[in-house]
Amino acid sequence: MYSHWDANLLVVFATGLTVAFAVLLHYEGLRFLSSLLTSLPGVRRRKVLVGVYGVIALHVVEIWLFGTCVWALLEYPNAGSISGAHQAGLFDAVYLSATTFSTLGFGDLTPIGPVRFIAGTESVTGFILITWSASFLFLEMQEFWRRKS
Repeated sequence: MYSHWDANLLVVFATGLTVAFAVLLHYEGLRFLSSLLTSLPGVRRRKVLVGVYGVIALHVVEIWLFGTCVWALLEYPNAGSISGAHQAGLFDAVYLSATTFSTLGFGDLTPIGPVRFIAGTESVTGFILITWSASFLFLEMQEFWRRKS
């Protein structure tokens, strides 16, 4: 495995780019949601629902981002494979990404080889982004969740 340093370096580089893009996307997405919720007219509690749906959409996009990166990396020789998938396609990579991002853990599909690095990094990133979202929603609920409306 370590005799193919080109594949290892590619995985590390792609992981860094994907993490950077996911964090930036999350930051900008939460900023957008915050301004949207403030400007939305109507019942205040419904704004919390918009926030929850918005955060779920952000996480789905981030899962697809990581999944697409894994799928692309699997095309590179010696970058690894996904055990449990006959021929790992895009949806297999996205499913693996969802179980990794959510820190659910590996079940029927597991990464093999250098792509394990992106999986491990994705789980830490997913945990941080999910807790960031929970903190965001907590603050929005403090703002909009009142008995008056």
